[in-house]
Amino acid sequence: MQINFNKSKVTNFTTPDWDNNSNKMTEGKRQKQVAVEISKVLNDIFLRMNLNMQERGMVSISSVRLTPDLYEARIYLSMFQVKDQEAVLEKFKDRSSEIRGDLGNTMRHQLRSIPQLTFYIDDTLDYVFKIEELLDNIKKENPLSPEENPLSPEGEKEDDN
Repeated sequence: MQINFNKSKVTNFTTPDWDNNSNKMTEGKRQKQVAVEISKVLNDIFLRMNLNMQERGMVSISSVRLTPDLYEARIYLSMFQVKDQEAVLEKFKDRSSEIRGDLGNTMRHQLRSIPQLTFYIDDTLDYVFKIEELLDNIKKENPLSPEENPLSPEGEKEDDN
């Protein structure tokens, strides 16, 4: 922050970090540090409250994103072999005030205010499996001979050197 001495006018010359590929701001260092700590504490809370095992499946925290003012934490839950993901998400939303209370008891000396918790389903694994399935289908439809495939060892041509 720089102060311009013209009649108590304060000018801030710091610019936010913008992601060049999109119009979103990138996470700051403090946001990342707090998100990591919240993730660790929430994992312990989930174990204590038996929230990590739901409907014969496993629930884990895939990521925690914080707003720049640190007043809201968006928790993305990865669900493995959970049949009704929406019902499990509702359980987490119903117990969010209890989870936030435990988070506050644990982190009260590290944060000025405990963020509001918002839970989301992380579906990146579904996308990964879908992409792998599509790539396998393409391989089955159009198999390349070893000469045509640039990645196979038989397809490499020797240099005359």
